[in-house]
Amino acid sequence: MKVFAERHLLYLTWFISLLALGGSLFFSEVMKFPPCVLCWYQRIFLYPLAFILAVGILRKDNKVYQYVLPLSMTAMLFGLYHNLLYYNILPESAAPCLQGVSCTTKYIEWGGFITIPLLALTASTLITILMIIYRHLNKINI
Repeated sequence: MKVFAERHLLYLTWFISLLALGGSLFFSEVMKFPPCVLCWYQRIFLYPLAFILAVGILRKDNKVYQYVLPLSMTAMLFGLYHNLLYYNILPESAAPCLQGVSCTTKYIEWGGFITIPLLALTASTLITILMIIYRHLNKINI
């Protein structure tokens, strides 16, 4: 039964990573919203997760979390920093976006608070949490 739950966790995590990848590409390539510097950093760490998780699922690699967690946690940290800037908790002078698109540019605000930086932070946080749970379940089975 635990193996069944572990597989579902991997598939759910993979689905979230695909959703983040597709959503990011939709906003930049279809909606033509140019990404800021922090968006690029988050993409660097989030994009490979869809492929790493797919390979982990295909190979039935019980230690896929070892490859996923460093990337998802780094993306989560960039996402947290980005959101602190976006919601003016940190001053705009702390933004790394000196040229090009500002890290606080408002493209969407669904429901008055759901933004692109929040979506990226949510995806990386969910992936991190699911992989920590997967890791815990995996250690129980050993």
